Amino acid sequence: MRVPFLFVAGGIALLTGCQTLDSQQTSEGIPAKPVAVEKVAPKPIVPEVVEVAEITDIWQRIRLNMQMEVPDEKLVRQYRDWYIKHPQHLERVSERATPFMYLIVDEIEKRNLPIELALLPIVESAFDPFAYSHGAASGLWQFTSPMARHFGLQMNWWYDGRRDVPAATTAALDMLEYLHGKTGQNWLYAIAAYNTGEGRVINAAKRNKKKGISTDFFSLNLPRETERYVPQLLALADVIKNADKYGIKLTPISNEPQIEVVDISSQIDLALAADIAGMTTSELHKLNPGFNRWATAPEGPHKLVLPIDKADAFKLALNKTNTTDRLNWERYKIKSGDSLGLIAKRYRTTVSALKAVNDINGNTIVAGKFLLIPVAAKNLDEYLLSADQRLARQQNKARGASKITYKVKSGDSLWKIAKQHKVKTAQLASWNSMAPKDPLQIGQKLVIWSGTATNKSGLSEVMRTVNYKVRSGDSLARIASKFNVSVNDLVRWNSLEKSKYLQPGQMLKLYVDMTKVRT
Repeated sequence: MRVPFLFVAGGIALLTGCQTLDSQQTSEGIPAKPVAVEKVAPKPIVPEVVEVAEITDIWQRIRLNMQMEVPDEKLVRQYRDWYIKHPQHLERVSERATPFMYLIVDEIEKRNLPIELALLPIVESAFDPFAYSHGAASGLWQFTSPMARHFGLQMNWWYDGRRDVPAATTAALDMLEYLHGKTGQNWLYAIAAYNTGEGRVINAAKRNKKKGISTDFFSLNLPRETERYVPQLLALADVIKNADKYGIKLTPISNEPQIEVVDISSQIDLALAADIAGMTTSELHKLNPGFNRWATAPEGPHKLVLPIDKADAFKLALNKTNTTDRLNWERYKIKSGDSLGLIAKRYRTTVSALKAVNDINGNTIVAGKFLLIPVAAKNLDEYLLSADQRLARQQNKARGASKITYKVKSGDSLWKIAKQHKVKTAQLASWNSMAPKDPLQIGQKLVIWSGTATNKSGLSEVMRTVNYKVRSGDSLARIASKFNVSVNDLVRWNSLEKSKYLQPGQMLKLYVDMTKVRT
């Protein structure tokens, strides 16, 4: 946290003294008697102390450090106008940014980089760490898989470093520093290269130079998205800097650390970690969006992000917890034909994790013997922000009158399936939390929405999104029964905890077939 600064105003007095002559002369050249001069002690100089108000809001810290020039360009004006006309967007973004913005700003300042880079996650993902783009980019900083791996982020079934905010922030700033060097120390070029790659930016500048025309960013011929990417950031910087002028209200974010990264040394069930921290599983998972499943990754990273006010108590309690008690275990009897690889695949873990837990040195296992295998402590529906639950919510969103589930076969592609069912490839990808170019896996289940269908009663399904206001006496079971949906669906659609009570006046969102609603 920054403290008030005291500025000392004043100067160092240069005392030349009063010049006296020991042998002053008269106009006649006769030496005059020395003149006695009374020496007066100079008054002490009291420094003027001006106290500057403490910076308590991270947005103010950002404003005070902004340096990039915002040019009067058409696209800059267009984006600035959009932000001004949609103040609720930045208000929501500010709320999402609260846990992470101090960390990002602090890291940028440590590296002496432009503070405007702290606004890139707003442009990239609207500060949603679960954001997934059409270009198969993920996380706050929207890394694609190749770039993520190149800059040191891990990705596997358990964990996606692109969504791990501290890790991805380090990787993103590493990448921006690299691009700044590759593009001739030009920050607008570097930011454009972050969006489209340094090759396109460098070649565009070379073409302009060869033609003898300006090589400033706004003169370059770049992909349409990139030509808008940099102006959007500059417009955003201008709006943040002059928020009061433009009538924009940003949710204040305390100018002090909000989170702490805690070393946990081994795999842990997220539900257990949440209990130890005094949080719900969803609250913990929101701070740790990099974890895809019900637990941290078997082989790391063994780190958890926690609210700073809960970190010390969590570390003390965790130190008293044996590593074998951090997971729930199933005793599995090895069958003939089993291998460590098959068992690991079946239980969604790794061979090395199974070896470590069961003290196995080689790859040989014996039928009839037992293995300890980590399994979730709670029903998987309880882990609302796991990859499976996020996918289920996306697939259950009503997109048409009827929904079918399609199982991927050998030779299938998104394009082929979309054409077969007369939908757009981009639609099919979006319904299933994919990018159009993502590969498919045999046996993978996709949902496909269409215009009309008939239910078991022979009536046409009428799918609607219903906003339901909770009434006194309501329960999840009662609401689910009324709309003929499952309690698990209600929980998923609204990111609820089953153990929490509903409050009268609370709004719930449901996706229902209106022909099945009880009157």
